[in-house]
This record gives sequence, structure tokens and C-alpha cells, in this order.
Amino acid sequence: MAPAPEQQHPPAETIRVVDTALVHPAVPSPPETSLPLTFYDIFWLHAPPVQRVLFYRLDAGANVDAIISNLRDSLSHALHAFYPLGGCGSPPARPTVSKLAPLAPPLPDGGALLALQATVLKSSRSHGVALGVTVHHAACDGAASTHFLHTWAACCAGITGTGTQPPPVPPVIDRTLISDPTGLYDLFCPKASPTTTEDTNKSVTSDHLFGTFVLSKAHLQRVKDLVAATRGVAPPPRCSTLVATLGLIWSCYQRAKPDSGTACGKTYLLFPVDHRSRTNPPLPEKYLGNCVGAALAFASRAELVSSGATGLWAACAAVAAAIQEVTRGPVTEIMGLLQQRFEDAAAATAGLLTVAGSPRFRVYDLDFGFGRPVKVDIVSVARTGAIAVAESRVGDGGMEVGLALPPDGMAAFRKCFADAVAGLDLDAGRS
Repeated sequence: MAPAPEQQHPPAETIRVVDTALVHPAVPSPPETSLPLTFYDIFWLHAPPVQRVLFYRLDAGANVDAIISNLRDSLSHALHAFYPLGGCGSPPARPTVSKLAPLAPPLPDGGALLALQATVLKSSRSHGVALGVTVHHAACDGAASTHFLHTWAACCAGITGTGTQPPPVPPVIDRTLISDPTGLYDLFCPKASPTTTEDTNKSVTSDHLFGTFVLSKAHLQRVKDLVAATRGVAPPPRCSTLVATLGLIWSCYQRAKPDSGTACGKTYLLFPVDHRSRTNPPLPEKYLGNCVGAALAFASRAELVSSGATGLWAACAAVAAAIQEVTRGPVTEIMGLLQQRFEDAAAATAGLLTVAGSPRFRVYDLDFGFGRPVKVDIVSVARTGAIAVAESRVGDGGMEVGLALPPDGMAAFRKCFADAVAGLDLDAGRS
């Protein structure tokens, strides 16, 4: 399967603001309260907000005014359960300069944690709506923010009479459930400074292209088969769908980078790991807040760009080893032990690739009453330089990956990805 083309979006000057409103939680209003930040939250205090855009295609006779009204009314009901998202925190960074920026709202001044925007998209052939969602990462992680979106969607579908499932269970809002026996709050707090965000974003310009690349279930199975059959210095790693996806993309990403004379330098892949089920005692699955740690895979660039299945094996083995490392002990101890390695990886920014999103969030199931989204993008990766992963929109068990790169870098990555997929198809034909 060839990579999907870069998304083309309207320039900012074609978007007309019709209405701006502050939506309050439905009555009875939740009590006024304040929530302390845990060590999971403090880590993200000065990080850029997470921005998603969900694209929907509307029927020709769709009542757009009614759709916007239902979105607003249902948002009020969803916020009643997720009332912390209607509060304020520390002022975050401004949104990215990506071409998708007009569709994803900035967080209002004053420390707002959540901003939402509905943009009606019209052309001579069809029309649709884009829902832009911006969340301050210190408020909650991806699992919690998409739990909110699923609740909002269920409320909206219920208003329109198209909902067939009950709303998701309410979130659990109790920060006392997280203990910090090793003092990680103090360890992480000094590291979260505004300069971190500035340094991360200084190379991002408005000429970046956003591309989406799709791996089918068959392609991912072929990756697993190749990794299992490759003889390495160690036994074959446990190659899950996520490992296969990250391994192939990481290998392609390194192959696409120009050789700057550091071919043997160490490269890193930083990806999130949900800790809810691993804390002691385990947190409720629907805990509202941050409860995500990180796994750090590392390998030399020379290993990752090796020809044939060798580079793919090296990448998948490193990802699998990182997962094994972060799941073999108490989460607070593991996070403390990995802190120094994270600092080393951050210092070598040219060799660090980060991951956002998860196929477990089921973003393509977000039906607000007018159908499933035809495309979902995490547009904030244009600012952070991360890659965004999600389940395949066609529901075949595959995966899709989004990333933002300058035109030359995107062309190089597209070629490397297409070559890798063609190689998988060729190997499948030989077997």
C-alpha cells in the first residue's frame, strides 16, 4: 500500500469566525475546587498543548446549524463529568505554525486547559466539519482526553437520537490515588522549564508538510514474520503490532535523514507507556489526569539503516527491549532510574524521535451523530517533532502514522516508506 498523500488544507485567510462562546458544565454545577498536580502532571506543565483535528464528511442535506448547536449542548453535559477540563492551570505555549493550525484553536489566555473549535468545510463537491481539540497536557494524558471525547460524542449522538450505546463510564477524579514514595515530583519539577519548549520548537517553520502513512494488518504481520525469521545476536524479540509499527517507522525515519557524518551515533525512540494498571495499587482505568510514563529505545543509526531485514530487526528488538525494561519493576523506581537516560537522549536531540497517540484511544470510533471521522490528525506534532500513531481508519487491524517534515525531508521519508512497504510485499510474494 502506498503512503497516503500529504493533507491539503485551506489557508488561514479562508476561515471566517462565526461565533465564539464559553461553554459551562451543565447544571447542577460541580463544586468549586482545586486539584493538586502529581509528579505525572508536573512533567508536562510547560509542554506545548496537544492538538487534534477530526475531519467528518457531512451528507448533502445535513443541517449544519443543528449540528453546531448539538455539539455545544452536548459539550455542556460532557464537561459536567469532566469538570477539571473547564478549569485553569499554568499558561501553556502557543500552538504550532503548521498549515493545520487554523483548524485547531489556541488555548485562551488565563491558563485555560481546554479549547474546542468546529469548522464547517465547504467545496463545490462536498462539505464537512472539522473538530479541533486542544488540551493542556498537564491536565490529562491521551487516554483521559480521548475518554472525554468519547463521552462528548456519546452525549451528542444521544441528542440527535442516533446513539445506540450508553455513554462511557464517568471519569475518576481523585489525585490522592497516586503516591510518590521516591520523590519524583521534586525530580521532575526543575526539568519542566519554559526553555525546554522553546528549544524543542525553534526549528519548526510554516513550510512543514503533514503526511499520513498507512500500514495494513498484512504488512504488519509480514514485519513480525521477518523479525522472527532474522538471525540476530539475541533471540527474536516479542514483536507486537505496536513494536512492528514503531520499528518500521523508526528505521525508515533514520534512513530518510541525510548522513551528517554520525552514522554510528546513538539514536533514541521515546514512546509513552500507560501506568494505570501498573501502579500499586492499580489506578482505575478511567482515572482523569496524567498517568503515563515513557519507554526509551536506543540503537546506533548504523544498525537501523542496515539493508534488508537487518535494520528492521534491530529497530524492533530495541523497541521490544524498552518495553520489557519499563514493565519489570515498580513504576516509580523505573521512572527514577530512567531519568538520567532521558536527559542524555534529550541532549542528543538530532537522534531523538518521540511518539504521540495510541491505537488504544479508538479515535476513529468518535461518532457525534453524523458518522465516523474520515481522518484524525495530531497536528501538534508539527511543533514537537513527534510521530503520531493511531489505529487504521479502515478498521482492518492496521496502523497509521502521521508526521510533519520539511518538503525535502517528507519526500525522502515517503520514498523510504514506499521502498519498505514494497519490500514487504515482495517478501510476502516469495514466501
